[in-house]
Amino acid sequence: MSDGSLIDRFLEMMAAERGASRNTLAAYRRDLVQAAELINGSLGAASADDLRKLMAEYQSLAASSAARKLSALRQFYAFLLDEGDRDNNPALDIARPATQRPLPRILTHGDVEQLFSRAGEEAAGEAPPVNAVRLLLLLELLYGSGLRASELVSLPRRAVAGGREFLIIRGKGDKERLVPLSERARETLDRWLPLLTGASPWLFPSGKGHLSRVRLFQMLRELAARVGIDPAAISPHVLRHAFATHLLEGGADLRALQLMLGHADIATTEIYTHVDSRRLVELVNRRHPLARMPLGSADVDLTTSSA
Repeated sequence: MSDGSLIDRFLEMMAAERGASRNTLAAYRRDLVQAAELINGSLGAASADDLRKLMAEYQSLAASSAARKLSALRQFYAFLLDEGDRDNNPALDIARPATQRPLPRILTHGDVEQLFSRAGEEAAGEAPPVNAVRLLLLLELLYGSGLRASELVSLPRRAVAGGREFLIIRGKGDKERLVPLSERARETLDRWLPLLTGASPWLFPSGKGHLSRVRLFQMLRELAARVGIDPAAISPHVLRHAFATHLLEGGADLRALQLMLGHADIATTEIYTHVDSRRLVELVNRRHPLARMPLGSADVDLTTSSA
C-alpha cells in the first residue's frame, strides 16, 4: 500500500477515534507527507536507521518542531502496528529532541486594569459604538473566562446557557465544557446582544461568517497601543495566560483551572504555576496548619515517646 494511502487511513483514525481537530489533522498530514518525500524509500516500511537519517535532516529546525515531527511519526507507526501493517514501531528507538517549553508572556494586574479601563471608556454611554461594546465583551471573555482565541471568535449565540451563568464551549478534540461567565461579562453580554442584527448564528458575526482570529489579534494590539502598552506584548493567548496566572495567585485550585481551560492533561495546566517563590513561602506561612500552632507548643512533644 502506498504511503499516501497509509497516511489517509491514519488521519481517518485520528479524526474518528481521537476527535483530532482540522488543524491537528492538517499538521499531521504536512509532517508525514514531508517525511515521505525526504526518506529513502517507503515511509511505511522505514527502519529505525532510516528515521535517524530523517531526523538529521531536521537538525536546522527548532527542537520543538523536530519533536512534533517525531511525535507524528511515533503515532503513525503505532497505528500501523495496531493495524497489522508492521510488527514494530521504529520511531520508538529515536531519541526525542530536548525541548524546554517556554512560559507565555505575563501581563501585570496593572496592564490588565489599563486595558479594561480604556475599553470600558470607549464602550460607555447610552449609544456607544457597536465595535467598542464588542471589544469590551471580547476582553471580558478572554481574561474573565480564559477562552482560546479560536473558541472565542467561533462562539455561537446558543453558547450562553444556565441563565447566562455559563458558556458552553466546544474546544479541542470537539469536546464540550462549561465555563463560568462572570457578572461583568454577563452585563456586557446584555449590552451586546441587542446590538446584533441579522440571522447570523455567531455571537461575533463578521461578513458571511464569524470574527477571525487575525482580526481579534489586531484589535487587541490596537487597544494596547492606545493605552501605551507594547502591542507585541499582547495577544489572545497572553490574556488567557493572565486569566490562569491571576486565578492561581488568588488561590484557585489547579484541578478547577484545568477544567476551565479545557486541558486534557493537568501537566499542561501546571505551566501556569510559575508564581514567585516569595508568594509560595508566604502561602505556607499563612495557610499551613503549623502556621497556627505556637512555636514550642505543649500540644506537640517530639522529645517523648509512648513506645
